[in-house]
Amino acid sequence: MISAEQIKKSFGEVNVLKGVDLTIQKGEIVSVVGASGAGKTTLLQILGTLDRPDSGAIVYDGTNVATLNEKDLSAFRNSNIGFVFQFHHLLPEFTALENVCIPAYIAKKSKGEATKRAKELLEMLNLEHRMDHKPSELSGGEKQRVAVARALINDPLVILADEPSGNLDSKTRQELHELFFTLRDKFNQTFVIVTHDLELAEMSDRKIVISDGLIEK
Repeated sequence: MISAEQIKKSFGEVNVLKGVDLTIQKGEIVSVVGASGAGKTTLLQILGTLDRPDSGAIVYDGTNVATLNEKDLSAFRNSNIGFVFQFHHLLPEFTALENVCIPAYIAKKSKGEATKRAKELLEMLNLEHRMDHKPSELSGGEKQRVAVARALINDPLVILADEPSGNLDSKTRQELHELFFTLRDKFNQTFVIVTHDLELAEMSDRKIVISDGLIEK
């Protein structure tokens, strides 16, 4: 599903990624762990096409994303990659349902189609009674589940998550971790999760350790 070859990235004089090679299979749940500053989030942003590497190649299911211009890359990202962040990044002025619909609108889907799919996802995530609530009216776990529904709205190939349970209590964190595996089994989606949560890392199909800008063998 994803192949990254010799990914290098520097910020000024700091070499953050020093030649990362990584292959991730379809339907795999992979956790990425390592000390702060090791390059985990930088790698995730590059895998998510939110940033470009200084050198190296990333291929998604046969598509070399380095060959895409910014407009095509944006469209590719919206259709093929879903994001879940530590901070849910829900828009406060919109309801849960409206927040979930936004990526579908960007993908030029009709309001009816987007609303139908968003409702299906929110119901699957046990949020049918919270669809018309704004983020300020939701609990931390509910906000993160809305963010997961938003990530799923365009049926992406891959879900990339950056510390998705970092702000949740232990019970809600466990529920979110179990949700990722349920979604994988239901939709056969691929998950790449940057985390400091060792329990989640050990649950994953594979744990990748980044140290000093390189993947430990």
